[in-house]
Amino acid sequence: MRNRSVVTEFILLGFPHTEGLENLLFALFLTFYIFTLIGNLLILLAIVSSTRLHTPMYFFLCKLSVCDIFFPSVSSPKMMFYLLGNSRTISYTGCVSELFFYHFLGCTECFLYTVMAYDRFVAICYPLRYTVIMNHRVCAILATGTSLFGCIQAIFLTTLTFQLPYCGPNEVDYYFCDIPVMLKLACADTSSLEMVGFISVGLMPLSCFLLILTSYGRIVYSILQIRSAEGQRHAFSTCSAHLTAILIAYMPVVIIYLQPTPRPWLNATVQVLNNFVTPMLNPLIYSLRNKEVKSSLRKVLYHLSFHSG
Repeated sequence: MRNRSVVTEFILLGFPHTEGLENLLFALFLTFYIFTLIGNLLILLAIVSSTRLHTPMYFFLCKLSVCDIFFPSVSSPKMMFYLLGNSRTISYTGCVSELFFYHFLGCTECFLYTVMAYDRFVAICYPLRYTVIMNHRVCAILATGTSLFGCIQAIFLTTLTFQLPYCGPNEVDYYFCDIPVMLKLACADTSSLEMVGFISVGLMPLSCFLLILTSYGRIVYSILQIRSAEGQRHAFSTCSAHLTAILIAYMPVVIIYLQPTPRPWLNATVQVLNNFVTPMLNPLIYSLRNKEVKSSLRKVLYHLSFHSG
């Protein structure tokens, strides 16, 4: 990527209309961040420490937890740094890296939710062939594929954004470097690139969402064929956590990138939910609805408290 810019650094203006609330925001986001790290680390420990959880579903859940640890870490440290009254400047390279890793991890999670829906589809619709279809090799290919496609998408979007010359204004009217706010600072006509970015950012989650709906359409149909109410209830319970996480993850994407008229305050609020709240809630969603994970978590917490005591 060739840097044609004379701008060497940008200034992050942060959240709109929050002057005087920096200390409160810092405490709030630090709390979210700490709970996100602790929750996802506990999920990882619970799955790794229990051989009963060494199945494809929990393998993908492990990867989701890893993504949820790194995703808020892309923008949170710098944001909390300037909320404490420190410098709001970010280097050109730092801005490029922030945008790349934000979309890399976000796209990877999007593909991962699709793979997890496919895993549930195979488990419920083809239970006798589940271990054959979702073998170790297939799981490894699917997990690698989510990161590979996420990386390709992020490279495309980052190149699309920073191939433009940035030669004048350097104040980013946001709390991190993202595509819509960066295009506003470019010293060139961005209308065609905005359309390409809009199609790319919108098409990817929409395609994943349609694949997820297809998987769950087949799942619901199969569940309805189960004659016992207990069997239906058990099948639905194994999918409810995933569906909840999907709805929480996809709504911010729809609101931010597919709205006809950008609204800075709404975008910032929704983006905070996407960056902080969703990664924090995922461990709760998957653990509270899952007896095996809760059992393993209790053992992990017992061992941690025993050794600390």
